[in-house]
Amino acid sequence: MQARVVALGGGHGLAATLGALRRVTSEITAIVTVADNGGSSGRLRNELPILPPGDLRMALAALCSDDEWGRSWAEIMQYRFTSGQWLEGHPVGNLLLAALWDRDEDPVAGLDRVASLLKVVGRVLPMASAPLDIEGTFLSSVGRVVVRGQEQVATTKGKLESLKILPADATARPEAIEAIGKAEWITMGPGSWFSSVLPHLLVTEQREALTHARAKRIILLNLDAHPNSTGDELAGREPEEHLNLIHHYAPEMSCDYVIADTGVVRNRVSLSEKVAEMGGKLIVADLSRGPGSVHHDQEKLVSVFGHIFAQTLIG
Repeated sequence: MQARVVALGGGHGLAATLGALRRVTSEITAIVTVADNGGSSGRLRNELPILPPGDLRMALAALCSDDEWGRSWAEIMQYRFTSGQWLEGHPVGNLLLAALWDRDEDPVAGLDRVASLLKVVGRVLPMASAPLDIEGTFLSSVGRVVVRGQEQVATTKGKLESLKILPADATARPEAIEAIGKAEWITMGPGSWFSSVLPHLLVTEQREALTHARAKRIILLNLDAHPNSTGDELAGREPEEHLNLIHHYAPEMSCDYVIADTGVVRNRVSLSEKVAEMGGKLIVADLSRGPGSVHHDQEKLVSVFGHIFAQTLIG
């Protein structure tokens, strides 16, 4: 019997998680942020009244079938034009999704159609029914700074004071709420904590579904957890702070496991105590692709997920 998993996030972090999960189970639903305002997604979002397609495209590519058909279509979906004109930098997958949505096809129906083309393992869903903006207020050396946009929030230096989505009353997709209710496991992270992870807790209906779900919850911490030693530090980069922020925005939500790379754990006792406060167990392992890398190794994630799922079945 395969585990039913819902994976939350966006961008490269979610893609890494999905690439590993698909090796462990085929019962996967990816729920993806829809606040991207940079690059190709930002340009398409300004041109058309559609969801930003970039993070959704990456999730689809990560879950494509592991055969010649799936791999070739995944490569095509990720291919970026180099025309030097309007098409410059646009991935084929973004344009394909934009075309389906522009012809008035429901966003989820369009994603399902592309998923069928790629023979995707599982399903990819948007976090909300309409495109969102993220606004963050930071305290830095120059005072209080308010920034708007996924790219801006992800790269702002300072201490986070508040984070919100616009519109504040964003509606969750019913398909996502249903998947959360049926899930046996829910994963959050890795990825930009402010722009890809925490926004999932800012959509009221989704936060309530995550809080009351019967599923076990796994939080995957980033590999670049510590700030640079010089200059203003990027906010939210200590592992304990990551967990504090999740607790702040979803105080009633517990977790069962927190997965951290050996390179980011400075004080294992302190981090273990914080995880225990949230009802979980800390798992520390070598997860990076190599020394200095900020990207997770999928093979190593496969091993950790497999161990967790197997231990739970045994228990």
